[in-house]
Amino acid sequence: MMNSLFPFGSQAARRASKTLLAAVVSATLLSACANFQGIASDARAKAPGDYATAATMPGQGGRWPSGNWAAAIGGAPLQTLIDEALANNPGLQIAAARVSAARAMAEAAGAASKPIVGASFSVTEERFTENGLIPPPYAGQYYADGELALNFTYDFDFWGKHSAELRAAVSEDKAAQAEQYNARLLLGAAIARSWVQLGRQYEQLDLVERQQEIRRNIDRLTQLRIKAGLDTQSDKQQAVLQTALLRVEQAQWQEAIALTRNQLAALIGKGPDRGLAIARPNLPAGDALTLPDDLPLALIGRRPDIVAARWKVEATQGDVDAAKTAFYPNVNISAFVGSSALGLQYLLRNSSRIDGIAPAISMPIFEGGRLRAQLKGRVAAYDVAIATYNQALNDAFHEVADQVQSLRVNAAQIDNQQKATQAAEASLKLAQQRERVGTVNMLQVLGAESLWVAQRRLELDSQARRADLCVALIKALGGGFDARAQTLEAPQQEQQSVHAHQSNPSVEKSAS
Repeated sequence: MMNSLFPFGSQAARRASKTLLAAVVSATLLSACANFQGIASDARAKAPGDYATAATMPGQGGRWPSGNWAAAIGGAPLQTLIDEALANNPGLQIAAARVSAARAMAEAAGAASKPIVGASFSVTEERFTENGLIPPPYAGQYYADGELALNFTYDFDFWGKHSAELRAAVSEDKAAQAEQYNARLLLGAAIARSWVQLGRQYEQLDLVERQQEIRRNIDRLTQLRIKAGLDTQSDKQQAVLQTALLRVEQAQWQEAIALTRNQLAALIGKGPDRGLAIARPNLPAGDALTLPDDLPLALIGRRPDIVAARWKVEATQGDVDAAKTAFYPNVNISAFVGSSALGLQYLLRNSSRIDGIAPAISMPIFEGGRLRAQLKGRVAAYDVAIATYNQALNDAFHEVADQVQSLRVNAAQIDNQQKATQAAEASLKLAQQRERVGTVNMLQVLGAESLWVAQRRLELDSQARRADLCVALIKALGGGFDARAQTLEAPQQEQQSVHAHQSNPSVEKSAS
C-alpha cells in the first residue's frame, strides 16, 4: 500500500512497512494491559410482543392516518393553518437546525476515515552564522531558505473506531430527523385541538346567547305576572340572578375565544393579530376512527418519537464501540514530498527534492482507569437510551389505549345525549302545540326551550370531545408518519444489548 502511495520513496516505504508491522504486533500484545473486561450492559430493548394489547386495542380493519389527516378533521381551513405553522413556528426551526447540525457531524465523522493531503510553501530569509554548521560560502551571508512540499497523513482504522464514530453520527442524524417529524406532529395536533376548542367555544357562546334571549322573555312575563299579583318580588330576584349568571358565562366564553385565538396565533408563529383573522371553525361531525389491524407491531415504525429513541440507541451503541477502540493501539502514517533549497533559484531543481515517510503508533498501557471510566460512561448512556426507548414504547401503547377507551365511552355518551336532546326537542314541540291551543302558557314553552338548550349544550360538548379524541388518536398513531417511507427505519433492537457488540472479534483475538 505504501509503495503505491509513495513511489518516490519505495525503499523507505518498504522499511517503514516492516517497522510498522512489528510495532503493531508488539503494541497489540502490550495493549492487553489496558482492557475493558467486566464493563457491559444488561439493558434490553422491549418488543411490541412484550405488551398484551389484543383485548384493549383490537384490530378494526381501519387504516393508519394519512399525512393530510388535518383536512379530514377540519377541511381546508384547518390544513391551511397547520401548513402556515409548519413554515413559521420557531420550534420547528429549532428542530430543523438540529437536523442540519447532526448532518454536519455525520459528514465530519465520515471524513475521519479518509486520508488528509495538504500543501505547504515557506521561505525564510536569514543570515547564516560564520561559527556554525553552515560552511562557506554560505556562512556570514543572507540566503533564502525555501521549501515546497506535499504532505500526506492517514490514520489506520484497524479496530473500527472511525466506522463506529460514523455509525454513531449517522444514527444521531436519523434521530434528529425523526425528532423533527415528531415536532411537526405535535404542532399539527396542538393546532387541530385548539381549532376544535375554538369551534366548541363559539357554539357554546351561541347557545348561551340563546339562553339569554329565553331569559329575557321569561323576565318580561315575570314582570307582567308580578303586576297581576301572580308572582312575588322573590321571583323577580331569581330572574335577576339567572340573568347575571348568564352574562358571567357569556363573558367567560368570550374570554376563552380570545385566548384560543392567541394560542393559535402563537402556534402559527405570528403575532396575536393573526389570531383575529382565523375564520370561525365548524365542528366536524364525522364518526370516530377505527384501528388498523397490524397494531401493535407496526406502531414502532409509525411513531416518530419511538423511531427517534431507537436511533438514539444505535448512536450510543456506536459511542460504546468507539470507546472500546481506545484500549488498542492507534496507528497512523505521515509522508511528504517536495523540494527544499538555500536560494530560491535552486528550489525547483531535481537535486533539491525531499521525501520522507513516518509511521507512528501510540498505545495505552497504564492510564489510571481513565479509559475504563470513559467506557463506563458510554455504557451508562447506552442504558439510558434503552430505558428511554422502552419508556417511549410504553407511553405509546398507553396513549393509544387511553384514546381508544375514551372514544368508546364517548360514543355511548353521544348516543345517549342525542336521545336526551331529541326528547327535549320533542317536549318543546309539544309545549308549543299546547300553547297554540291554549292548554299551557308561554312560561312552560320557554321552560321547555331552556331545557332543550341545556341538553344541546351537553351534546355539543360530547361532539367536540369526540373530535378532540380523534385528533389525539391520530397523534398517538403517528399522524401519517412512516419510518420506512422516510428512510428512517431503524435496525431491530429486540434482544440487543452491549453484550452483542462487546468488541470487534478480530480485536479480541489479537488482544488475547
